[in-house]
Amino acid sequence: MLKRKSIGLLGAFVLLIAIIGGQAKTVPCKLKDVKYGKVCVCTADYCDYLDNPTLSKDDDFAIISSSKQGLRFELNTGSFGSKDTYAIEDYVEPASKFAASNDTILSKLWDQAIDSIFSQSATPASSITRSVTLKLDRSKRFQKIEGFGGSFTGAVSYLLNNFKEQDIQDHLYKSYYAADGLGFNLLRISIGGCDFDLNPWAYNEEPQNEVVLTGMDKLHERDVLRVGQIKRMKEVSGETNLRIKGAAWSPPKWMKTNNEWTGFGQLKREYYQTWANYHLKWLDLMESNGLPIWAISTGNEPLNGIFFMFFVKFMSLGWTPQMQAVWLNDYLGPTIRNSKHKDIIIFGNDDQRFTSPLWFKMMNRTRPNSVDYIDGVALHWYWDEIFGNSFIHKTNKYMENKIQIISESCIGDKPWQKAAPLLGSWERGEKMARSMMSHLQDGFHGWIDWNIILDEEGGPNYVDNFVDAPVIADTITYTEFYKQPMFYVMGHFSKLVPEGSVHIEAVASNINLDCIAFIRPDNKIVAVLFNSGRADLDITIVDTIRGELKVNVPAKSIHTLYYN
Repeated sequence: MLKRKSIGLLGAFVLLIAIIGGQAKTVPCKLKDVKYGKVCVCTADYCDYLDNPTLSKDDDFAIISSSKQGLRFELNTGSFGSKDTYAIEDYVEPASKFAASNDTILSKLWDQAIDSIFSQSATPASSITRSVTLKLDRSKRFQKIEGFGGSFTGAVSYLLNNFKEQDIQDHLYKSYYAADGLGFNLLRISIGGCDFDLNPWAYNEEPQNEVVLTGMDKLHERDVLRVGQIKRMKEVSGETNLRIKGAAWSPPKWMKTNNEWTGFGQLKREYYQTWANYHLKWLDLMESNGLPIWAISTGNEPLNGIFFMFFVKFMSLGWTPQMQAVWLNDYLGPTIRNSKHKDIIIFGNDDQRFTSPLWFKMMNRTRPNSVDYIDGVALHWYWDEIFGNSFIHKTNKYMENKIQIISESCIGDKPWQKAAPLLGSWERGEKMARSMMSHLQDGFHGWIDWNIILDEEGGPNYVDNFVDAPVIADTITYTEFYKQPMFYVMGHFSKLVPEGSVHIEAVASNINLDCIAFIRPDNKIVAVLFNSGRADLDITIVDTIRGELKVNVPAKSIHTLYYN
């Protein structure tokens, strides 16, 4: 039986010594009860991390678990071949909580050890248990994974700059991008401003009507700060292969037909080449400042400036597919492919999935083979509950063998959702789990979430466009931030699934379990197991090479299984 690990007095002492000596990477979550559930608290001197597990023997496995009840990246280990069922015990509320924030690390670890010892016998037995068999076949392989990531907006940059100590900024960077964090490798940034800035802005607002773009000879003052922060993130996280995707919301107003940041406005025809050059100069600018770019898109949510201007009040540039086909085929495509950045990935659409099938069909009608300049399809998840996976399948007819990623996702954008963080909400974490699972099962190669941190209101930004985020800052003191269930849910997919992993067949015998599996470049297997039901679940895992493993997982929980 696998039980929730008790670090005990000796373990607490060892962990304390390791922290002081700078050796430990695994640090437990400092759990806090909040309005909608539980969060993990990070301060300048304390933040939770989980070192990636090691497998010493061929039949070893490790399983990382999170649950609504309160497990957060709980690590257990065992071996294939046992006839026993390994039970992942759910979190039990301790008799005493972590002490106040001014307590020492030793006192926190001591309290955790005592709570863990005395809570073992208090674990309630589940009254209902369901069962499922999961068959994994590593010989049946599908798409290769590009990676996972988040977005570094102006709002993120502003919040980070307001934290009182560099150490707490570094904890956020490492929590997402370090190996003992979520292991992210993708990052989305705006080319100029976006809806999550404190003001709309673009490069080369001045001088106006100037096609040489002399205003792009150096970093904009806003990007001086942001580029410095991203470089710091790379340094402290150890992510040496950060893959950055850029997307433009709007050019400077003088390039647009309505001379406004938002509303019904398109690119003036005389500036088609200038706008292509703008992208090229931005690539040069980022590279010369130490941030080489992996990919760009043809523009964020192009229909916002055509049909949705009555609802969208933030920066946008309207395109029809016919107009964008001309710009891509005659201007942007040749400009990029004939430059030193010729190998950069170009993503098309960067909008909701319901727009994509007709979008690429009409592009190809306008300029036959214009989509040949496009290497991938970037979609946003915002209306997926209404527009099903059939839109993805229809898109594939026109964009076969292209990279597919989700390039933006957040919760709180719908009229029926609260437009603000629901601090500690497990239900919002489950929504993310279902969507990530569904897209990866449907052949997607990666996932980029929206803001990596927001404030308590879900901002800041210049249009009061408030949403939720995986991490929320305490802006009263700027001395701590809170990791939500969404943060850990994303990590169950990203942490042990590096770039180059391949989706393999994983078939559950019934609907009690949602799952997906991968074979990594080192040939180890990772399976994400999601039990959204209200009952415990007995899972019999059958691997074509390793054999059989039986695991019992608690209700409302998600797990990452890792084995040879």
